[in-house]
Amino acid sequence: MILSFKGAAKTVTGSKHLITTQKGKKILLDCGLYQNSGRDNEDKNRNLGFNPAELDAVILSHAHIDHSGNLPLLIKQGFTGRIYCTPATKDLCDVMLMDSAHIHESDIVFLNKRRAREGKSLLKPLYTSKDVSRCLKHFYPIPYHNEFVINDEVSFVFSNAGHILGAAVINLTIKEENKTIRLTFTGDIGRPHDLIIKAPEKFPQADYIICESTYGNRLHEDSSMATDRLLNIVRETCIENKGKLLIPAFSLGRTQEIVYTLDRLKTMELLPPVKVYVDSPLSIDATEIMRNHSDCFNSDIQDYMKVDPDPFGFKNLIYVQDVEESKKINASDEPCIIIAASGMMEAGRIKHHLHHNIGKENCTLLVVGFVPPNSLGHRLLRGDKQVKIFGEEHSVKMRVTALNSYSAHADYKEIINFLSCQNPQEVKKIFLVHGNEDVMFDFKIKLMEAGFNHIEIPDLNDYYDL
Repeated sequence: MILSFKGAAKTVTGSKHLITTQKGKKILLDCGLYQNSGRDNEDKNRNLGFNPAELDAVILSHAHIDHSGNLPLLIKQGFTGRIYCTPATKDLCDVMLMDSAHIHESDIVFLNKRRAREGKSLLKPLYTSKDVSRCLKHFYPIPYHNEFVINDEVSFVFSNAGHILGAAVINLTIKEENKTIRLTFTGDIGRPHDLIIKAPEKFPQADYIICESTYGNRLHEDSSMATDRLLNIVRETCIENKGKLLIPAFSLGRTQEIVYTLDRLKTMELLPPVKVYVDSPLSIDATEIMRNHSDCFNSDIQDYMKVDPDPFGFKNLIYVQDVEESKKINASDEPCIIIAASGMMEAGRIKHHLHHNIGKENCTLLVVGFVPPNSLGHRLLRGDKQVKIFGEEHSVKMRVTALNSYSAHADYKEIINFLSCQNPQEVKKIFLVHGNEDVMFDFKIKLMEAGFNHIEIPDLNDYYDL
């Protein structure tokens, strides 16, 4: 069989890995969007690097857009097979892919206005909501731990990856003539003590592992201090400085973790009496889906729900759908907490809140997740004093700080612990994906120190005969 890397090679987005069996069957693992800052995103997203019509199946690790976001284009370009995923991932993709389509449709309107003024030809969106509707008909949910046979060569089983609701490790068995190849794709690996989701679980022994490496050279902060730090930041910003606390957060996962933490503080009567806005329609939908999949929750939150049945709702928490309501938050000087997408600060309502508050010394920006190089979030976190938002230059006067313990990605020690269920002598190769190049080289050394001796760092379009 041939394994080729069509995305997330020496970068953290655009996850796509293609398997071609000895009989010519083609299985795609993930089909994500490139979301890095840069002009080459458009070309990479439109040109997949293979013919979708030749694919026999897609297996999806989880619903984040950098793993699922180009599935509608796959259908648009001729794929007719099934998209296998867990039931929770299917439910999340119902809303996340439609949201992605709306973003593409609105962005192209804005871009075409400028192109029309410049006398350039108009562009079409990457895909539309109609394309998403067609795509969703191809989803085929498979529960964790249920082995599924795709054809006479390939079968797979999902195991829990942690990370977000429904995230799965994909464990494949490929039979070719007289040999069997065991290939595991980790997807994104969660943390052993996530606030909401069950911990990643052991997975079957593999011959080859495609492993994420987002935080392959970092250790996260001690999560036991995170709640206290968040509470102190709320008090300093909203009570002492009478400002606004902006928290950019992914609509799925990070938003619910922050809300759950604030909910617990409210139950303990420690949260100051300030309004908390979740300003993201997608977050509202994702939160409702999480409520419907509480079987994926860990024992801690399930115990908490015996005291508080709704861990994502409390007095003074306001979920904002309407754009006009969002604008009213910016028009008010009332101290408050605003949780808004996107987590990378490259799009979404958080950019509007930054536009209105970045020049105010009494306000705070709290970064609680990964921000890729060259993104607005990265520039703010590294301390840039001048940034552009919507093409307008802004002086950064608000306080910018971070809470790394809320990350949904395992750090390097947690990844190595996750891999400890494997006998390193039986693992023929580990392929590192979904990480920046310098991080991957650091992580390669750490993996070798842990006993894994054959580590590859593929370039885009590299292929390996397994």
